[in-house]
Amino acid sequence: MAGFGHGTRGYPRSRGRMWQRTGPDRATLGIIGTICAVAGFFALGVILGPVAMFCGWQSMGRKWSNDHNVPALVALILGAIDTLLAIVALAGAATWSHGLL
Repeated sequence: MAGFGHGTRGYPRSRGRMWQRTGPDRATLGIIGTICAVAGFFALGVILGPVAMFCGWQSMGRKWSNDHNVPALVALILGAIDTLLAIVALAGAATWSHGLL
């Protein structure tokens, strides 16, 4: 019953969409994560690696889905490699010798 001024089409969003419309979508987060992962190999790997992993994980919807979201998976994997290499480089630089580089 849609009487008394309360129509069924009065609310602008559909019933299936309940998330916020502001902020970046999943494809944009995957691309941002991939860019952060690639840039992390050259500078600030300790910071950009976890940022890339976070963006990739958020882009995947916080689960291992079969959506074939390639930039999100690339961001997650390269971010993990980037973070691991940065931690190893920092651990090597902190020893008494000259470090890894």
